[in-house]
This record gives sequence, structure tokens and C-alpha cells, in this order.
Amino acid sequence: MLKTELAPEGVVDFRGPMAQFDPRRQPMRLAPHAFTAAAAVTVALLAGRVYQPVQAEEAPPLTAEQIAVLETQAFAAAAAPAGLTVPEAIPVQIRKGETFEQAVRRTGIAAEEASAVAATISNAFDLKDLRAGLRFETAISKPRGGTGPARLIGLTMRTGPASQLTVSRSFDGALRLRSLDEKVTQETMVLKGDVDRSLLATAQRMGATSKVTRRAVQLFSHKFDMQRDIRAADEFTLVFDRAVTESGRTVETGELLYAELRGQVFYRFKAAGAKEAQYFDATGKNTRSALMRTPLQSFRRVSSGFGVRTHPISGYRKMHQGTDFAAATGTPVVAPADGVVVEARRWGGYGNWLRIRHANGLESGYGHLSRYASGIRAGQRVSQGQIVAYVGSTGASTGPHLHYEIWRGGQRINPSGIRTTEGTILAGADLAAFRAEKTRIDRIIAAGGEKKPAVLQASAPGLRPAQG
Repeated sequence: MLKTELAPEGVVDFRGPMAQFDPRRQPMRLAPHAFTAAAAVTVALLAGRVYQPVQAEEAPPLTAEQIAVLETQAFAAAAAPAGLTVPEAIPVQIRKGETFEQAVRRTGIAAEEASAVAATISNAFDLKDLRAGLRFETAISKPRGGTGPARLIGLTMRTGPASQLTVSRSFDGALRLRSLDEKVTQETMVLKGDVDRSLLATAQRMGATSKVTRRAVQLFSHKFDMQRDIRAADEFTLVFDRAVTESGRTVETGELLYAELRGQVFYRFKAAGAKEAQYFDATGKNTRSALMRTPLQSFRRVSSGFGVRTHPISGYRKMHQGTDFAAATGTPVVAPADGVVVEARRWGGYGNWLRIRHANGLESGYGHLSRYASGIRAGQRVSQGQIVAYVGSTGASTGPHLHYEIWRGGQRINPSGIRTTEGTILAGADLAAFRAEKTRIDRIIAAGGEKKPAVLQASAPGLRPAQG
């Protein structure tokens, strides 16, 4: 009969994955203990993470080669359970309307064993509130003969950004529950590098999240055409807050505090009484322009400019009253300035058409769209940089692209000829506060970053401590 065993309440067992689960049990035989060690290592390895115990001296992280050697040694020492195959990783995702126990049973283990696993974990967390979509990892051994139920060797479930529960089978068959927690450090990260192909891809490869890179590209789009003005080897700097675990995994990203590219700098600052923070240059001047250079943050090329051309479908020479950007279907289209949607409908050869009214008598138009962003309709207010639609090839089109127009006083004009004014300049107490924040950010950049004391994170939503 299966037995369950729980570590003393409030105590986190930090003995390493190769440690014995209960050293008080006698007699102790080498082979069973070796198997227990192999099972524990297997669960951690198959789950994709190895959690190091807290040590007085910090040990360097294991390389992939070292992990592979440890795994090989563990299996060589313990082999596979008698009559069962070597444990294999089986990821499980809870389905809608499914209980945790039902999800575990889909790995092939018997109902009695699935019930024992659920009972073990329920000692630490209330499983009734688990949400559909939650993922966890299991290590399962199957009968060598192909008949009979499989056997659960271990299970790992993340319960928070930096915490997890691990169920392992001890040498006598009992299930052992352990809680493993990593400390989380709040830090301000400084990324410096050279653009390689694109700023977006380069920054993400260096560790910036999509939230940070999207904001940076949006800012730089006020000053540059991100496809034509930015070249390989252009230097950039990004500064942002993040929360990172001991193993180096980012669990949360804060706001972009500073961005620099080709001499253009952006400092994030919230003035007194302002609804939200804005970005300013080194002198305290708002860097936000009235109109962004392009409505796309990513496109292949300008396939047709403003002016007379031979129409690709009719073959006649006629005026092309806009700019065409060749881009993949589904590429996001953003509003180049704050405004109000005037039209969002089918319009002849333009296919799916969108028109937005901006300040100073300007309007922008977008043709051949595949679809509109959620909530975009006539009368809807939009903000600069907001996604309003997606590139497509509807209407009279030879391939996916965006047809972009600018109207002034009801007449189409060349989008590349637009000259717009910059934002306001800080003064008085706001300027003094901005200078203090600028000095703080400059100091962090000079130091290469900043870290704060590590803390333990709470459990994730959807998992709460079991009630005693």
C-alpha cells in the first residue's frame, strides 16, 4: 500500500537532490538508496531545472555537459526500477473541467496511485482551485512487458515565479513532498550592444523582454525609420527594471527607464500632476513628436512611394497617393499619433480600410488590411503607438503590404514630407526633479546596473496554501 510522508511544517528541506529522503530508517542498503538518488535527479532534470541547495559558499551553476554526466551516473548506479523502463518525462496540462487527479491519471498510472499523489500535494496546497492550463512535469516508468499500470517516479509543479513543489518516491515506496524556493532579486539592468540585423532581435537575444523592446522601438520610431535609418553596428543602450531568480530567470519586467540609439536619448520621467510618465531628452524636452515616422515597426521594404507610377494591376500610369510598405500578413499597424477612428470598413480596391483623424487637420489612412485590432471601430479614440490593425492583401492587391496615406485638409499629401513639432519642455520644480532622476539613471549606467536585496516570492495565483 502506498504511504505518504511530509516534511515538518514550515521547514523547507534543502538537502541536495542526491540526499537520502529519511536517514533514520534502518537498515540502509546501497542499491535502494542509489535508486532514490536517481529518481530525485531524474525528476529535477526532466523538469528542465536543477535547484541548488542553500550553501554558505556560492557554487557555480552546472553546465549542460555536467548535468548529462550526473544523469548518466545516477542511472548507471541505480538502473531502472525492477520490471519497469527507465523513467521518461511526461508533461501534463490540466484541461478545462479536469481535476488534478484526473490529469495525473493520463500519464498511465493507476487510480490508487494518482489519488495518493493528489493527497500528498494537498498537504501543501488546495488543489480545488487549480486552473485549466496549469502545466507540470512527471517522471514515469512503464512496465517492460507493456501491460499493467505505469509507476510515478516523481512530479514537479511550479507554484510561483520562483518556487515549486516536488513529489519523489523514497526508497521504501513512500511519496515525499518537498518545497523548493529561489530568492528573487530586484535589479536595474543595463544592456549595451551593437545592432545586428534589427534592434528588436538583438535586444531580445541579449536578455530584454518583448515588453521592453516594443517600448524602445516605439520611442525610436519618433526619430528614425527603423527599417531604413538603422544600420548594423549602430550602438544602443537600454535600461530597465526586472525581477530575476537565483538561476538567472527573469520573472517580471518593469518599465523602460532609458533608451539610446545613434545619439538620441530617452529618459523616463513622471512630472507632478501628470497622469502617466513620459520620455524626455537630456535637456528635459519631451521627445514625443506629433507624428511617428512610419506606422509599422517592422517591414521588408518600401515597395512603392508617393508619386506617378505604373499601376501593378491595371498597367496604366497614374498617381500613387500614398506609400506602400511590403510586410508579412499579420504585421501590426500602429497609430502614428493620438486620434479618433473615422472609418473602419471595406472600401473598393483598398479592401479593409481604416482612417484616423488627428490634431492639426491631419488624417491617416490604411488600406489592404487583413483585420482590425480588437475594439477598433468608428468613434473609438486611439493613442500614439497603439496597435490598430494588421497588414494583409485585401482589395486590389498583388501581395501582402500596407498602403499608407496622410491627408491634410481633405487632400492627400506625401507622408515623407510631414514636418511636425516636438513636445513641451520641463521647467521649475519639474525640471529639478527630472535632473535628479537623470543623475540617478546616469549613475546606474556608469555602474553597469544596480541590484537590491533578494527576497522570497509568494505563490502564484491559482494555488493557495491548504487550510489546516
